[in-house]
Amino acid sequence: MKRNVIETVLGAVVLLVAVVFLGFSYSSANVGDVDGYNITADFTGIGGLSVGDAVQISGVKIGTVAKIALKPEDYMARVTMEIQDDIKLTDDTSAYISSESLLGGKYLELQPGGSDEFLSDNGHIEYTQAPQNLEQLLGKFIFSMDKGKGAPDDAAAEPQAGTPSLEQAPAQPQFKQLNAVPQGAAPDVEADHP
Repeated sequence: MKRNVIETVLGAVVLLVAVVFLGFSYSSANVGDVDGYNITADFTGIGGLSVGDAVQISGVKIGTVAKIALKPEDYMARVTMEIQDDIKLTDDTSAYISSESLLGGKYLELQPGGSDEFLSDNGHIEYTQAPQNLEQLLGKFIFSMDKGKGAPDDAAAEPQAGTPSLEQAPAQPQFKQLNAVPQGAAPDVEADHP
């Protein structure tokens, strides 16, 4: 009976620590609602971006992704983001989706332009770039390596015109060791004595 009480108390402590850790990570991650204005951007592919992901400028979070929907007229993904009120974006701002690390995690990066006009609520970003697909890039790299290895062996074995073959190459000079002195022996030195 005493063992069951100890196990129950330890289980409650573990759950309490987990709840405290979850609350701390939620508050430090700044995942709460962003009060601000909405803007949209259209992408040919979102590559794993999801609602709640960060919107950043120069690595600083300025908003969150609020909604992702498919536009039926051109089959592009429309991303709606909520931006903080104190951040004003120029109308020539560009947006691209980037990875936080190789293991995943996406965020939306904004790069403001140099225009004097600003986006208002429900504004639209014209310049976008879809994320690079790592699997496609690796596939292209592997297939390009295979093409380089696919050359016939006969062509690789024959020398090119104008380059000497091994039979035509000039012989390398061979050096002889002159006046070798065995190890430990002193060399013969003729001294001039009067």
